[in-house]
Amino acid sequence: MPEPGEAFSDEEIRAAFVAEPPVLNGTITLADYDPGWPRLYEREAARIRSVLGERVVQLEHIGSTSVPGLCAKPIIDILLVVPDSGDEPAYVPALEAAGYRLTIREPNWNEHRLFKGPDTDVNLHVYSPGCDQIDRYLRFRERLRGNETDRELYAHTKRELAARTWKYVQNYADAKNDVVAGILRRA
Repeated sequence: MPEPGEAFSDEEIRAAFVAEPPVLNGTITLADYDPGWPRLYEREAARIRSVLGERVVQLEHIGSTSVPGLCAKPIIDILLVVPDSGDEPAYVPALEAAGYRLTIREPNWNEHRLFKGPDTDVNLHVYSPGCDQIDRYLRFRERLRGNETDRELYAHTKRELAARTWKYVQNYADAKNDVVAGILRRA
């Protein structure tokens, strides 16, 4: 979640991807809330815990699929905190052996790593303890869970932006930054 007004350039998007970023050149598909999403998270959480064990410092269901009643891209966002997200040999091989695929590496942005899931559409976001992004994800989730007005504002914004054509999915995410920042200020 970049700060308000911050958006990634095409060059920054390409640099963050381990391979070439997928080009969308289309609209975003949103789905109505699915009560099965928490079960998908729980299945993935169990898989992650089974392969990483004590290396899991924190594991949370985040993003729109974690907010009952909110429309979402049908992708389960998961926050994983490990002792040092920059120390890839300590956790990447175990996740890859379980079928996760490292797709984004951002050493200059909170040592963020992102994996795609083996058999469920998952965005597994990896950070180190103390990263301010962790608190932002959780405050945002809790605000949307507990405040109908902000949840409806966010859903309206998402639907409006999803109908536009975007080169990369990240461009759509960046377009939501000001609304996200406003919700976080109220959280």
